[in-house]
Amino acid sequence: MSGDKAAVQAGGDAQQQKPGGGGNRIQVSSSKKPLFFYVNLSKRYMQQHGDVELSALGLAISTVVTIAEILKNNGLAIEKKIRTSTVEISDEMRGRSIQKAKIEILLGKTDNFDELMAASAGEATAGDAEGQS
Repeated sequence: MSGDKAAVQAGGDAQQQKPGGGGNRIQVSSSKKPLFFYVNLSKRYMQQHGDVELSALGLAISTVVTIAEILKNNGLAIEKKIRTSTVEISDEMRGRSIQKAKIEILLGKTDNFDELMAASAGEATAGDAEGQS
């Protein structure tokens, strides 16, 4: 997995991969964005690409697992692959490298993903109309 070291950022934020890399990877941080930012971004990536790969290091791993479980429990996603590894990151302040746990979860759309998304979009517009009257 030495090729992944260059693509990994400690506590990385949501970033799309470079062209040709699939464009469906989200690097999750446990502190930079709220949980539902990542849930909604994952839904959008699944709409565009059919699947999404969630990736995290260290303390952000529990956030990625929670995002995946929310999507699965709402009937929007199925897990295709889970990969764990350890990556080496250089700690410039201490002048040495440290090892961090890494997880990558590949989620795909369920058969009724589009129906569920359309239903939730319909509920959102109905709620907006009620609020305006």
